[in-house]
Amino acid sequence: MRLDLRDIIHVPDARKDFRFQLDLSALEFYGGETPIVHPVLVEGSVTNHAGALMLEGTASSLLELRCDRCGRPFSREKTVALDSLVAQELEDDGHDGILPLEGTELDLDEAVTTAFVLAMDTKNLCSDDCKGLCAKCGADLNLGPCGCKPDVDPRLAALAQLLDKEAE
Repeated sequence: MRLDLRDIIHVPDARKDFRFQLDLSALEFYGGETPIVHPVLVEGSVTNHAGALMLEGTASSLLELRCDRCGRPFSREKTVALDSLVAQELEDDGHDGILPLEGTELDLDEAVTTAFVLAMDTKNLCSDDCKGLCAKCGADLNLGPCGCKPDVDPRLAALAQLLDKEAE
């Protein structure tokens, strides 16, 4: 969506609201996964604060993820705050966080896509206490313990054999 700001550029305290949906379902993360299957709802405003244009709003969507520990699919709501200064001209490229206008228009699709992608988590867990999978048999440890025997430290193997004989 391109937002035309000509009505507010030179008018102090003027404000332009926006609300739209953005499709980011083609973006791939995590080795080919596409977690943003639902539309991203974007809403907010651009306000002229004494000649400085300020973009404020949110972008939110329900993500369809896969747990990095146990592999189970799960859903999680993701909301990203949009908070950027908007400028008609940039003197050099070293102004991170400042969105450039193209004439009198702001490319909201690009700004929202960049903010949403940068806010994606690098690790996704279905819960903070996810136990993951057994390294030996692959059983989901969230469902209960597996039947694998614990590994014996090779330095203590002789003691383990004595304990096994004693148990018999």
